Formats: sequence, C-alpha cells, structure tokens
Amino acid sequence: MSNKSPPPRPAPRLYLATPVVDDHASLLAELPGLLASADVAAVLLRLKETDQRTMISRIKALAPPVQNAGAALLIEGHAELVARGGADGAHLASLAALEEAAPSLKPDRIAGVGGLETRHDSMSAGELGADYVLFGEPDEKGQRPSSQAIAERLDWWAELFEPPCVGFAMSLEEAHEFAASGADFVLVGEFIWADPRGPKVALIEIDAAIRKAYATALAGQDPAGRKPAGREHG
Repeated sequence: MSNKSPPPRPAPRLYLATPVVDDHASLLAELPGLLASADVAAVLLRLKETDQRTMISRIKALAPPVQNAGAALLIEGHAELVARGGADGAHLASLAALEEAAPSLKPDRIAGVGGLETRHDSMSAGELGADYVLFGEPDEKGQRPSSQAIAERLDWWAELFEPPCVGFAMSLEEAHEFAASGADFVLVGEFIWADPRGPKVALIEIDAAIRKAYATALAGQDPAGRKPAGREHG
C-alpha cells in the first residue's frame, strides 16, 4: 500500500462574469485584452432580456474571442440558447433549473448551478450531474452569507466532493479568502468592471491575489486566519 500523499489540488482559476450585455460592441473590443492578461478559465455571459434572435447573435459574436483565448463561454440561464449560439454551457440559478436543463446540456456542454442554500442542496446538485457548484452569490433581495460562511462551505465541499466548487467574490479580499479555502474557481464580476483603474488592472490584481493565497495555503500556512482544512463545520 502506497503512503504517498495525494497530489495538491490545482491552483484556483478565475471565472469572469460580464456586465449585463445590451450592446455587445464595447465588450467585444475589450475581451481579448482582458483574457490575455490573467488566467481566466471561463466567462459568464449575462444577457439583457430581449428576443431570442438578438440574444443568439450576441452569443455568436462573443463566443469566438472567449474560446480562442482558451476559456469557456457560459450563458447565465437560457440553456435553450447555448447550442444555437455556440456557447460551451449554461449557469443555472437553482436546482429546479438544473434538473430541467441538464438533459439538453449534458454530456456535451457544461451545466453549472448556484442558488444552493443548504449542504443538502449542494449534494443534490452533484447527484444531478452539475459540472460545478457556486457558493456565495446574492439572492433576489441582494442578501448573501458572510464571507466566512462562504469560505467554510467551499472548504467543506472541496474536502469531500469531486465536482469543482466556485466562490462568488465581491472584493479582492474575498477572492483571496476563497482561493485559500479550497475554491477551484473564483467568480468575479461587478467590482472588476466598476474599478476606476479599469477592469484589466483589477483582473490582474485579483489573479495575483488568488495565486498568492493558493501558494500560501499549499505551504501549510493560514492566510485567512482559519483552521486547517478538514475540520468539522457548524
């Protein structure tokens, strides 16, 4: 029997959420430079609600620069538009949405899910074949758990389950904390686009922060002031 330790988990990667896209021209011009500046694994395209033909045309325009950069393009909701627009998958906002959309997405496309309020919900998502679970996004009222609670959920999931987990970060500090807590991906969005220095500078800074958090955690240190992984959570 081998006594070798399991290999360390890979470094967390960025998952970039776009602003709500109405006119996609400015985003189309900005994306290649953004994706070249940091290790972005996927882009979550948030489309303004309009007619399907218009939404599909926007997906078709934005898919090539994302995919040519080696990233996956996921659509927020609208699983029915994924194949028609040439996207790589969809992010679903609830277990019910995942259950409804999974047959049309799997196995060729990605089906990620959020809106998981309890550990039981999270495990149910895994049983339904979710390709990743997202923790920490605001609900319809804009409420979300504390960053510590989100970090603990990420830690719990990463310790016990195989599908990747994503931490929804709303600040540089949260991105650092979630990367140290076991997140496979860190989702960043509005605060990147609102940064007065520009989204590229903000994205580079976030990328460096999660790499630092990962390196520190790998070295056995505790950058977030938390107990070692593997503890029981309340």
